[in-house]
Amino acid sequence: MRDTHEIDFNDELLAWYDRNAREMPWRIGPADRSSGMRPDPYRVWLSEVMLQQTTVAAVRDYFLRFTSRWPTVESLAAAPDEQVMGEWAGLGYYARARNLLKCARVVVESHDGCFPDSHDELLNLPGIGPYTAAAIAAIAFDRPETVLDGNVERVVARLYDIHDPLPGSKPQLKQRAAALTPAVRPGDYAQAVMDLGATVCTPRSPACGICPMRTRCRSQAAGTQADLPRKTPKKPKPTRYGHVYITQTADGAMLLERRPDKGLLGGMLGWPGSEWSDAPSDTAPFASDWRVLPGEVRHTFTHFHLILQVWATSLPPGAAPEDMILLDKHAFRPSDLPTVMRKAFDLWRNQ
Repeated sequence: MRDTHEIDFNDELLAWYDRNAREMPWRIGPADRSSGMRPDPYRVWLSEVMLQQTTVAAVRDYFLRFTSRWPTVESLAAAPDEQVMGEWAGLGYYARARNLLKCARVVVESHDGCFPDSHDELLNLPGIGPYTAAAIAAIAFDRPETVLDGNVERVVARLYDIHDPLPGSKPQLKQRAAALTPAVRPGDYAQAVMDLGATVCTPRSPACGICPMRTRCRSQAAGTQADLPRKTPKKPKPTRYGHVYITQTADGAMLLERRPDKGLLGGMLGWPGSEWSDAPSDTAPFASDWRVLPGEVRHTFTHFHLILQVWATSLPPGAAPEDMILLDKHAFRPSDLPTVMRKAFDLWRNQ
């Protein structure tokens, strides 16, 4: 049985959400939801996959382009891989894009184009983990699942004045969050607590004066809210190095390769290059009059920084190696490249 504190928290937070819900292209707002409109599970799933490791502001335009081009899960499932990967370029974490296609195709082939409505069934789909399964089940199907993202962790840590550092405190935070999750309007509640963390209970300088939970927040009473949630210090990111080789033929075509499906930037188009390591080989992919370009490309991935040296050459038409991908000047689009490869192209183009 939930205590009065938790029930009152839900009522007050939902009342706040009814007045202050953020407008998002994938969201059915509280007024529309109360009138009977229901979220499209496809749009909820797509937004949740896109939002992993990034922000609403970064995702909004990508989401609108995706849903304009592929408005249903069936249309996405039928899309060529390279088109989807090209539209994804810039969002990062490209394994998500590969799993996006796999998931869409499984939903169409094994579920008649309908997303499962339970947490456990959603977990069986490619690329859907515990958080995403809970978010889809709650938001799309109004299941009382515990949705625990960074915003919710922060709200719960401050509400209960929990000082144990993340990530070790995740089980405790999830237990507290589960106790708060209501059976009534769980989809709205999940979005409400995320909105609260994103707009009021922010990482720095939380706006406690306008927070609907301020009289119930233990860290606000203790004056510790700005210090929470605590986090175990991260190890410094190492730096790796590499070489990329850009080739243009005399008629303007560009020579690329498709990266292996597994690993960083898997399945994406890119420039031929070396491994990324402390001391990478600078062996070119084929013999030519290579010249090293001034400057370097710097990029940061989740677990390391990368510095690339860019080499360039030109070839006459018909001289390109057959085991590489030759795109004529009309077919080549820099926007189809992942960000780090586009940075290398920009360095080459501005030489």
